Amino acid sequence: MSLQPIGIFDSGVGGTSIFKEIHSLLPTENAIYLADSANAPYGPKGKDRIIALSEKNTEYLLNKNCKLIVVACNTATTNAIQHLRAKYDMPFIGIEPAIKPAALQTKTKAIGILATKGTLSSELFSNTTQLYANGIKVIEQEGEGIVQLIEAGRINSIEMTALLEMYTKPMVAANIDYLVLGCTHYPYLIPQLITILPKHIKIIDSGLAVAKQTKAVLEQNRLLNESLIQPEINFYTNGNTAVLKALVGDNFNVEYLSF
Repeated sequence: MSLQPIGIFDSGVGGTSIFKEIHSLLPTENAIYLADSANAPYGPKGKDRIIALSEKNTEYLLNKNCKLIVVACNTATTNAIQHLRAKYDMPFIGIEPAIKPAALQTKTKAIGILATKGTLSSELFSNTTQLYANGIKVIEQEGEGIVQLIEAGRINSIEMTALLEMYTKPMVAANIDYLVLGCTHYPYLIPQLITILPKHIKIIDSGLAVAKQTKAVLEQNRLLNESLIQPEINFYTNGNTAVLKALVGDNFNVEYLSF
């Protein structure tokens, strides 16, 4: 048994969608969440910069004695996780768009992927798409502007609705039946997407799969926290604490941290 916390980092507040899945599956685990909102979004920054930011986040969480780190950011996973695993001797859990289940289940042989530039242009994304979506029409769409609106607390704004309608229109025209959300910020858009998209289109993200993988890795390494003590969970951001607080609720500690 290990009382050490799980470390989770993202380019901003979006990875809280992953935290919620992990906390639901592993409610006794202590956790530290790091939102690098001052540098969001990571997508346009280029691989070297993304690796440097991911190292910075990792080292902060290592200094907090974390036993495992969840890279709750698709862009950081696709660009930096191989580097992190080679440099640091600890388990890392990454996030990939759920291309495989969408490609296996599509009936129309067409799927849509809404993701950031950094994810769509990465080698890992390209390899995954080629491996699982051979013979499937894949409509890729960069969600430019979406992360910035979410980080500004404007999830339900008119501007967000306009972007989502613009980005999904070509996908609907291409007869997709699955929309893959390739950014951990995007699950917060599901209520809006449900109203915009035709009813037959299914929306999938990676949150539950990441939580299950986190549990499996903790079990394999005998690191599960089976204590009945109330877990200590802390959220830190170098951005707007009010936006983070609005997403995680009043039951958790949210602090501003310059890092």
